[in-house]
Amino acid sequence: MTGVSYMLTGSMASNAYGIPRSTHDLDFVIQLPPSQVPKLVQAFAHPDYFLDEVSIRSAYQPPHQFNLIHIPSALKADFWMLKPVPFEREMFRRRVQDTWFGELLWLATAEDVLLHKLYWNRISPSDRQMGDVAGVFAVQGDRLDQDYLRHWAKELGLETVLAEVLAGKWKPKHT
Repeated sequence: MTGVSYMLTGSMASNAYGIPRSTHDLDFVIQLPPSQVPKLVQAFAHPDYFLDEVSIRSAYQPPHQFNLIHIPSALKADFWMLKPVPFEREMFRRRVQDTWFGELLWLATAEDVLLHKLYWNRISPSDRQMGDVAGVFAVQGDRLDQDYLRHWAKELGLETVLAEVLAGKWKPKHT
């Protein structure tokens, strides 16, 4: 056990709350003190994995990201360092524990997945991001904390697109 605090985000998290789709990677946000880097490297010290310690240490600077690759499957995990940004800190604080395939894991909440995908869509517009958002909204609907969504949408400059989502303008893709 590495003792690294984390949460699953991205498309796998939106699959948990919305309409599932295939994805090419796993996305994690982590709190990783520099003193824990060797433990993380040691945890994946196996020929089936590629994890570069230099890349991990570089992630303390922008873009704050490094990868782990499971060589036999070519599955990639993207690790994003938790930044001292109010929304990201709140998102991490609100993460929830869930059980997948008998294993406990930490997962971003449905509201935070939706907001994070809207934020990423603003940076890099993508039908997949908006499809994930629409899927989360279609499945979660009234269970979403709309006050929380509106608060952070205002803080993040996402009020207009969130209003469109809540009004049902964005529809999930059918697979």
